Amino acid sequence: MTILCVRFQLPPTREAALPELLGLLEEFTPVVEALPPDRALADLRGAERYFKRDAVELASVIRVRALALHGVDCAIGAGPGPMLARMALKDARPGVTRSVPEDAAADFLAGRPVAALPGVGAATARVLCEYGLDTLGRVAAAPLSTLQRLVGAKPARELHEKANGVDRGRVVPNGVSRSLATERPFTRDELDPDRHRRALLSAAEELGSRLRALDKVCRTLTLTVRYADRTATTRSRTLGEPTAHSAALTRAAYGMYETLGLQRARVRSIALRAEGLDPAEQASHQLTFDPTDEKLRRIEEAADRARARFGPLAVLPGALAA
Repeated sequence: MTILCVRFQLPPTREAALPELLGLLEEFTPVVEALPPDRALADLRGAERYFKRDAVELASVIRVRALALHGVDCAIGAGPGPMLARMALKDARPGVTRSVPEDAAADFLAGRPVAALPGVGAATARVLCEYGLDTLGRVAAAPLSTLQRLVGAKPARELHEKANGVDRGRVVPNGVSRSLATERPFTRDELDPDRHRRALLSAAEELGSRLRALDKVCRTLTLTVRYADRTATTRSRTLGEPTAHSAALTRAAYGMYETLGLQRARVRSIALRAEGLDPAEQASHQLTFDPTDEKLRRIEEAADRARARFGPLAVLPGALAA
């Protein structure tokens, strides 16, 4: 086991601390890949030799240092490759590293649903399940020629290898851009779509206000919906132009929410994250000659001045004031 997948237990208001936590991992290995908003992959092959400790022992040290230096706990999955480390993380919990030895990879994967394999989308999973290949063990045992007829030649080879525990992925070092995030938890699991939309409106208004206060604009907006069964769905959207305009952020948030097609879903919380932050002075705005848009922007400026003087609740959209 040489790869760690680390999920830091960061609240949305502290997601900007991820670069500092990546620095902690880089004290053990320079091969660190950021997975915003709260995860990272670390290749410890060199560290195992240098520190004369295996990946699970180093994971314990990383967790203790994250707690001691940053006050952040973490859950860690370990495996011989990035795919298995990511899947092991799903079984991990803070304080316990879930490890998958290379010789146990096939057993670890065998009973899992085919949709649990990274890279297998809903359409592919549906086709495989229609032919009885609903677990990774059955996919691994299926003839390659059968898989090729179902999903195509190249995808079939990759699927067959992954289902048999062959992980050819690698950790690609990268940086992480700063982000802003906010979350709206519900006091009880919420079924009402109108309340979901009110939470989205509130979150988008807060993000827009915070971005404008920092003289920043964002290029990407990410929506995370957490459900009563502790699962979550995440959607991201690249904006037409970098913006801090609350109305534009709200439209993008509503659009992503609609694509989820939730039907009586028991939602525990809704979070929005603004990514790809740039200085506002470097952003351009496409003129629309729409008097309504210009009016909204002037109202937004006046509302920001009122909030700066009287507090964040001084001015609210009418839908949130009720």
